[in-house]
Amino acid sequence: MGKIEKGINCDVQGCDEKAERSMSGSKAAMATSLMVNSGKRVYLCRTHYKEWKKETKEDRETERARWG
Repeated sequence: MGKIEKGINCDVQGCDEKAERSMSGSKAAMATSLMVNSGKRVYLCRTHYKEWKKETKEDRETERARWG
């Protein structure tokens, strides 16, 4: 059973919602607007994950283009 299933909260400062996604700390740091508590793994609620996706869309597309 993982931490999300156990009910860990979102790692963004000031957010008390339940986390739905986890990612590496370096990936989460790509979004400069999110004030995330640093660590190896970062847990995000649905709202902050959507915000992260919107902010990093262009960076992720260029990174995928380098692969293939």
